[in-house]
Amino acid sequence: MTKKKILVLSDHPLSPSGVGTQTKYMIEALLKTGRYQFICLGGAIKHNDYRPVKVEGWGNDWVIYPVDGYGNHEIIRSLLQKEKPDVLWFMTDPRFYEWLWEIENEVRANVPMMYYHVWDNFPAPQFNGRYYRSNDMVVCISKVTHKILQDVAPTIESRYLPHAVHSNIFRPPITPEDHAKTKEIREAIEQHSSMKNPKKKVFFWNNRNARRKQSGTLIWWFKEWLDKVGHDKATLLMHTDAEDPHGQPLPHLIQQLGLEDGQVLLSTNKVSPEELAGLYRACDYTINISDAEGFGLSTLESLSSGSPIIVNMTGGLQEQVTNGEEWFGWGIQPSSKSVIGSLQVPYIYEDRISQQDFEKMLTKAIKLPKKRYEDMAEAGRKHVLENYNFENYEKQWVQIIDDFIEKHGSWENRKNYNSWHFMEVA
Repeated sequence: MTKKKILVLSDHPLSPSGVGTQTKYMIEALLKTGRYQFICLGGAIKHNDYRPVKVEGWGNDWVIYPVDGYGNHEIIRSLLQKEKPDVLWFMTDPRFYEWLWEIENEVRANVPMMYYHVWDNFPAPQFNGRYYRSNDMVVCISKVTHKILQDVAPTIESRYLPHAVHSNIFRPPITPEDHAKTKEIREAIEQHSSMKNPKKKVFFWNNRNARRKQSGTLIWWFKEWLDKVGHDKATLLMHTDAEDPHGQPLPHLIQQLGLEDGQVLLSTNKVSPEELAGLYRACDYTINISDAEGFGLSTLESLSSGSPIIVNMTGGLQEQVTNGEEWFGWGIQPSSKSVIGSLQVPYIYEDRISQQDFEKMLTKAIKLPKKRYEDMAEAGRKHVLENYNFENYEKQWVQIIDDFIEKHGSWENRKNYNSWHFMEVA
């Protein structure tokens, strides 16, 4: 049997980014069927070597070509002719793929295009309509994104398929080793402070140190909240690049604000998923107050690990913190929705929460009775297992790709595509 070949454009699928991780999950799901093989353009990271790499364990079925950015016209043209893929699958923000849609008529004449799409917020971006209509199918990672797609390009086939996590990795502490590691991390956090408090709450923040993630705001507000409730009441553990050129110098902020006695700690080393799960378990809550967030994978990992979340009610974070009836932490409604934009993105809401609301939620969090905390944590874990479980994620991708190839074909068997369309001329 000849295997179907998929050309993938995204973050490098072996990188730790949310885009890279979810791309890897999709690829592995299809590879397990024995009916697919992949050629990937591994972008969004710096490379020391641009030679193609075969992923260990998969041989010729999974080859990654390191590229700058996400590719270019000539790379796509070359791979189409050389590899003859059956599908072109690509993922992330549409701003990174305007160049690809410029040649969609060349690509789609032979190969159908599937876009795994993220968009952070309303108003519905009508300016993206031409991009959405340049695909054979758009799969959406959040309910917000799917609603936007249906508003802007209702004629394009679309599906809602959210991110997922490995619930057997990101899980509450269930083994003696889990409990021992949790205790070890908590003791290490406590050792960094002279203000001992066995009831101290630990808040976790796992994000890229970038402007929209509000890393500086978080530190500043956390300090001013501690001034009111006591500096021995809580610690903020930030897992990030503390000196990211797209963010703020976090060590400088910590020093400037006098938070060097363990009130704010930095975790800067890259860790395995298993080690990251240990950090979630050791912390009481995970925070994400980004002003725009397509999905927010770290909070989903936290819920799966048994740690409730405190989030801005924007983008995909909204569907994680509540199912409409129960709450798995606290959602903070934006106090302002500014319409910002650029030449590429003429308008989009930027959701900002207030410091007062933020402090109010932190105070609720440290005062939450143990039984209510345990119930909230258990409900959050159940929410992930029911709605974002890894097994369904894999099954759905296999079904979507199988049906997509059957419906659209490729090359000599290409179906359902015309390179022209009728227009009424007055």
